Amino acid sequence: MAAWRQFIQVAKPYWLGDQRRSAWTLLAVLVVLMLAQTQLAVVLNNQAGEMTSALAAREAPRFWRAVRLCLVIVAIVVPVTAGYYYMRDLFSNQWRRWLTGRFLDGYLADRRYYELGASGELDNPDQRISEDINNFTGRSINFLLIFLGSAMQLVAFSAVLWSISRTLVAFLAVYSVVGTVVALWVFGQPLIKLNFWQIRREADFRFGLMRLRENAEAIAFYRGEAQERAQLDRQFQSVYANYGTLIKKQRSLNLFQTAFSQLTLVVPSIILADGVLSGALEVGRAVQAAGAFAAVLSAVAVIVDNFESLSRFVAGIGRLDTLAKQVLAGPPGTEAEKIEARVGPHVALEAVTLRTPQFDRLLISELNLELPPGEGLLITGVSGCGKSSLLRAIAGLWRRGSGTVQHPEMTGVLFLPQQPYMQHGSLRSQMLYPSTERPVDDARLLQILDEVQLGGLAERVGGLDAVQDWEKLLSVGERQRLAFARVVVHEPELVILDEATSALDAANEARLYADLRSKGCTVISIAHRPALLRYHTRVLELKGEGAWALHEAQAFRFED
Repeated sequence: MAAWRQFIQVAKPYWLGDQRRSAWTLLAVLVVLMLAQTQLAVVLNNQAGEMTSALAAREAPRFWRAVRLCLVIVAIVVPVTAGYYYMRDLFSNQWRRWLTGRFLDGYLADRRYYELGASGELDNPDQRISEDINNFTGRSINFLLIFLGSAMQLVAFSAVLWSISRTLVAFLAVYSVVGTVVALWVFGQPLIKLNFWQIRREADFRFGLMRLRENAEAIAFYRGEAQERAQLDRQFQSVYANYGTLIKKQRSLNLFQTAFSQLTLVVPSIILADGVLSGALEVGRAVQAAGAFAAVLSAVAVIVDNFESLSRFVAGIGRLDTLAKQVLAGPPGTEAEKIEARVGPHVALEAVTLRTPQFDRLLISELNLELPPGEGLLITGVSGCGKSSLLRAIAGLWRRGSGTVQHPEMTGVLFLPQQPYMQHGSLRSQMLYPSTERPVDDARLLQILDEVQLGGLAERVGGLDAVQDWEKLLSVGERQRLAFARVVVHEPELVILDEATSALDAANEARLYADLRSKGCTVISIAHRPALLRYHTRVLELKGEGAWALHEAQAFRFED
């Protein structure tokens, strides 16, 4: 029942929301095609029996009439079946597009992706969006149609079977109920749990490989291959061990499924033997009964036959439901206390208390600060005292704690981290990031590159529209200067710098800071070089354990 409730929560918005007309129309088309398939299957089964009876009676005209009718039916079945599978996959693909868009909207809204990454509450959200949604929509449609088709098949062929042998119908009813109960009771929960952990451990192993690729240079410098291999081995061992248990359980299920289906091969013949041998029943009717028996058994045993894939499907539903609760159910942040944010003309902090994500360590206590437009604040302090955390709180990213942070509209705020983010795209898109379009012509972009000491970059890489792997092509210092180019392009009111010039020489660093101050930007930065004091008006010194002190920049001196 829990899995069913989770399924409804994830699926309901598509069937009852803005896409309901398209969804129900496609489902209606599929039902019509299934009805046609089922009816054609009944007619084809009857004609197969007719051919067998004609052969047994040596009636040539009757036989060839049945053959011709079978060929006509087959000619109709082929396009109907092909159309059914096409519409099924089209339906699944459209549902996936809609559901992926919905989850991406929730994942990116209000920086939930950042909240989830910082809290570590949800493993592999990327895999859940890319793979679990695809599996959910594809298998939902598949199982829905399987169950609908089984119901149609059950009704259509039960009538045929009932007209031939009621004993077979009674046997089928008892046999299928017993088989389904055994499958659910013995194999249900263990397979669902094992499949859930298999999906998670496969994702963890894949994530480990991805981290190896993304940090290849750092690992190579450290010569850390042995430790990386040991960690990957541990992750893969979890995958291997869980899968070993899973296939053992599946082996038992396969034995049960095979025995369940094979025993029914002889049952129709045994039950109908007396009628055929006594002449009361034609051989063709016995063939019809056998075909109808197989069809009805397939319909009533649908859970037993599909139990393995059903268990994987149910495991995926649980993961997707967890993601939905995190990204679609209300605003992010579930802490009893959280820092409030409001928009105002300048930066102001009112009684801001900052804590680590699990609220186990106090970083800053009751900080009050106002920074008028155009002024600069330099934040300094020992490592781990909360400097970067405070920057993130001012930028609206960090909410662990209490108090209020006022800042300008976020469209007028630009954050420069120590390791600038380089999007996969052209040089032009790097400079315009995070905007998708901005009215800046090529001449001005090239001029901006000159201003940040990257004058020859465009020519070197092949022009402003050249697409490169910028993380690998550019040094850290070049990426930091390119991040400053974004500041010049966007002309923000507030620039927040988290050691954003750490890889630059003193002359370039001073030039870039002077340019920021000349443009009238409000600047908040973390830095440790005394030469930068002249580009700030005040210094916030964080002393650890929540303590802090505010100084005038002109009077402040860094400790040796």
